[in-house]
Amino acid sequence: MSDRPAKPARPPATGKGAIPLESQIAETLKAFYTSVEQEPIPDLFLDLLERLDSVEKASKR
Repeated sequence: MSDRPAKPARPPATGKGAIPLESQIAETLKAFYTSVEQEPIPDLFLDLLERLDSVEKASKR
């Protein structure tokens, strides 16, 4: 017997040319993150970042 933990069983791909579930999840996540990356940064968030920068610069003087 091996000391290694057993690998979890992967569900088999079904049908000819089926994409494994892990690949489907990965592709969906990549598409989601790409769409989020392309969204503009809200002005409120930019304003907060600018205020934080100002406070940090003032505290270093």
